[in-house]
Amino acid sequence: MYAQFDAGRYSQKNSGAIAQPAPPEETVGASYSVAAYPLYPPDLAPGEGREAVQSYCSTCHSTRYITMQPPLPPETWAAEVDKMIKVMGQPIPEDVQPVIIKYLQSNYTPQSRKR
Repeated sequence: MYAQFDAGRYSQKNSGAIAQPAPPEETVGASYSVAAYPLYPPDLAPGEGREAVQSYCSTCHSTRYITMQPPLPPETWAAEVDKMIKVMGQPIPEDVQPVIIKYLQSNYTPQSRKR
């Protein structure tokens, strides 16, 4: 079972209670706006197989999951693609699998990571 998280701040008097901060008072005549959160996917490194990675990998998760990984050894990328197919059920055609693996190994390993 996961612990429940409640937003707010905890009081030192009673660490089990949450004290919600008072909402800020609006200034008369002020303009308030909120910008959209950027949801664009990060650019993947150019190279052969990039389109296959964008097509197949982004059906389940953002390409940000690839770019935010630390540089992984080549065999780990092969295992990750294998896991996505066998465990997660991603239907990547057999002829496309080596293209995706080669792309990830060519661009996102400690030896090849583009800086």
